[in-house]
Amino acid sequence: MKRSWISPIVMGLVICIFHGFCRLPQGKGQYTLRVENVGANEKAVRKYMFGLDYLKLEEVQSSFYLPEEPSYTILDSVRDSVRFAEFTLIPYKKNLCCKSSFVDKDGNVMGWHDFGNLEGPGWAANAVGGAYEIYLYARHIKDSSLADKALSLLDHVLEDGFIDYETGFITGYRDTVTDKFCLNYQHKNNWFCPGSMAKVAYQLLLFSDQLDGERRHKMREAAIRTAEWLNAHVESTSNGWFPRRCESNGKHYPKNAYGDSDILFQKSGDGLFIIQLYTGLTRRGLADYREIVRQKTNIFIEAGGFFGSINHDTYDEHENVAYSVAFRVLREAAKLLDEKTIRDFAYERCLGGLDQFKMREDRNGVRTKGLLFMEKSWDTAYLWENAEASLAYIEAYIDTNNKSYLADGLTILRAIAKHHHGPYGFLTEGVDWNNHVGKQHHFNQAEYGDIKYTEPLLNNLHIVEPTLLAIKLKGVVGMRDSSPSTPLRAKGYLRSE
Repeated sequence: MKRSWISPIVMGLVICIFHGFCRLPQGKGQYTLRVENVGANEKAVRKYMFGLDYLKLEEVQSSFYLPEEPSYTILDSVRDSVRFAEFTLIPYKKNLCCKSSFVDKDGNVMGWHDFGNLEGPGWAANAVGGAYEIYLYARHIKDSSLADKALSLLDHVLEDGFIDYETGFITGYRDTVTDKFCLNYQHKNNWFCPGSMAKVAYQLLLFSDQLDGERRHKMREAAIRTAEWLNAHVESTSNGWFPRRCESNGKHYPKNAYGDSDILFQKSGDGLFIIQLYTGLTRRGLADYREIVRQKTNIFIEAGGFFGSINHDTYDEHENVAYSVAFRVLREAAKLLDEKTIRDFAYERCLGGLDQFKMREDRNGVRTKGLLFMEKSWDTAYLWENAEASLAYIEAYIDTNNKSYLADGLTILRAIAKHHHGPYGFLTEGVDWNNHVGKQHHFNQAEYGDIKYTEPLLNNLHIVEPTLLAIKLKGVVGMRDSSPSTPLRAKGYLRSE
């Protein structure tokens, strides 16, 4: 009789007699088979021997996995999301802007919502990120007219007053009714999120890689100045991390959006975007923030990670997109610093942490299989966060050639593709499978279902980047014929005497 384990999961007591066998199913990962002799079968010759005939590894289909839908692929999904984003662009001065950060399937402005009468480069409005994604798609399909619209949206941010080029400070929003600028989604100037400002600067830096001439120079100078402002004005919190919110001068604002004490003031994943900006500038030779990147990533790792809500209106210590962003930021920091410890933490704690949010089945009659819910306290599956997770998984596949990562990334995009509505390509902001936001906000007032609004340049559009990245891998995966690449499970056949 033997007791056998496959670590790190203890399998418990397994009795394998003579010609019997045992099957030990496992998920993906590295495992060690250990056998302990604790006695002998009464019918056996008592020589206390152990025999292993073979260990067979079999591919089994992940319950999270979704196959491609040939009649509506993830590229079809991107086409519709871009079509809807383009539909919401309107003239502003010499350029284009998005009419609203919160619209319904017909493009009507939801003025009752905080996001409704806002636009700009800030978190929910995402003008630079949206312009970048539209531009990438335009280049992919060789549509110069669409590319020009993307650049006009970019120029709106560059030319129409959001950026102070002397200081580097970026104002996130413009109120579309009053035409006044404001720092936060509540149309106020009492606080802003420094990580989100860094994200806009990083988006400018990333987009600049696709361009040349005066635009490229202006975008890079803005990113450099923003990093300098953040480094000079935003002080660390008592635990060494970045503050979630600041006043306009960089002074700490330890409250939440409603004026109460913020439980995530020094634990939000939003600060990761500052590391991302510093890393991006350093890798391009535009600045040298190596020591700050090293210091802050060490603080992040020693704390076990700061995965508190990145979204400005949620308050949970474990938000799925914080894990995705952490993986992507630490992956780049590890390359910059050539630090295996950072890379290992990125894969094991950050990317691995996404498993807790996976939905492996449809819930309450809603198509949720293949999606990630946002967080335990607000379990809607929001789609910009899902697209960010897809991007993380596909980047992990590029680094490791582990096909299970690619399968997860594609599965998320395929699951997202099931949630378009209306004649213009609208993609819902979120799949409210547990009725968190209320059925009055669902299509057809269904008890459980898709929310009937979206952020045109964020939740509706963020699928572009991971989808086009996957298409670059088309030598490995075809968009209309991509078979599952799933974890190996061990099947052990043990014989003991």
